[in-house]
Amino acid sequence: TAENIISMAEIALANNISVFICSTLPALDFPWSPGLNPASKVIKLNKILKDYCKKNNLKYVDYYSFMSDENGGLKVPEYTSADDLVHPNKAGYNVMEKIILKALK
Repeated sequence: TAENIISMAEIALANNISVFICSTLPALDFPWSPGLNPASKVIKLNKILKDYCKKNNLKYVDYYSFMSDENGGLKVPEYTSADDLVHPNKAGYNVMEKIILKALK
């Protein structure tokens, strides 16, 4: 949940640890639990996290914008398989690496 992520960030900050919060990856559905319709929930969570980062001058790393399709899912077949829909494939991890390395500079 957003509250859990924010709590971890605050603990890190209290211990002088630099914080980067990454967006949740897009998910149109969960094959192991169909019908939960997570796409809108992911968008809402990412907005909360992005707003928290802005308010607290923290780095927000946006994977979602680069990896989502027009329906709010992870791009198939570019970044995940049609059988999975949630976990990145090698190309997905490669694009995530580029995004995080840019953020770390």
